[in-house]
Amino acid sequence: MDILGWIIVIALFLVGMAGAVYPILPGVVAIYLALFVYGWFFTFEHYSVFFWIIQTLILVILFVADYGVNAWGVKKFGGSKASIWGSTIGLILGPFVIPAFGLIIGPFIGAFIGEILAGSNPSKSMKVGLGSVLGLFSSVVVKIVLQLAMIIIFLIWIF
Repeated sequence: MDILGWIIVIALFLVGMAGAVYPILPGVVAIYLALFVYGWFFTFEHYSVFFWIIQTLILVILFVADYGVNAWGVKKFGGSKASIWGSTIGLILGPFVIPAFGLIIGPFIGAFIGEILAGSNPSKSMKVGLGSVLGLFSSVVVKIVLQLAMIIIFLIWIF
């Protein structure tokens, strides 16, 4: 059972890290779930209230940052609410519509279309689309760093 427990924990960590890049995967939720799986298979004794506060705080920060950083990229380049919505929709649909590059092209096209629908000219819409891609990359970096921090904190806590 120990081997099965570690396989599930590691698999959830891998899914979580992949979710930092691929938004359809649960990301931080998978990593948070891995903490419980470890407890169920082994023990919750290693965890303290402080451990759960840290991990939950990172989880909340990641949920807020996931939306906020992308919206920041769009806003930074002069985007409207329509382009934020378009970017978000493009982020979700892009990987399905354009499998190889949809993760990058989807938010760009979504923000571009959203800004055009809001009445902006194509030049400004292009700039906002680039802002959405910058926001996406920034969000991915933040997610990778914080999710790695969650895993490292877990490992330090149990060993």
